[in-house]
Amino acid sequence: MPTDTDPIIDNWYQFQEKSQEFMVVALDDMNNTVEIQYFDGSLAEMDRDNWYEMDLEAIAPPENWAGAVDVGNVDDLGTEVTDTAEEDWSAPLEEIRDVQPEPAEEESSQSKDAPVQEESWEGDL
Repeated sequence: MPTDTDPIIDNWYQFQEKSQEFMVVALDDMNNTVEIQYFDGSLAEMDRDNWYEMDLEAIAPPENWAGAVDVGNVDDLGTEVTDTAEEDWSAPLEEIRDVQPEPAEEESSQSKDAPVQEESWEGDL
């Protein structure tokens, strides 16, 4: 039985004959296609004409559909550490920039404008 349900991005649907659940992830108007992602995470693409010929039903999102679209839980490692803490990420870099190397004794005794003299080395060959 053909469907008259339009594909809507982020809505879930089910193929009636196969009971496969999927979500519409994109609509390509230029190529007239519907891109879908099955509950197991695999992707597929179909023509819009084929969409309306299939026996589809709009359904509520599955209870735990995060795995299908690779969305992690807020605290999926069992710790209380999250990525939402506001920290100054440049602070360690500033600590490094604040440290100025002290000039070596030889360099401090020479004038900065004085030319550097090269020593010749004549070794036994």
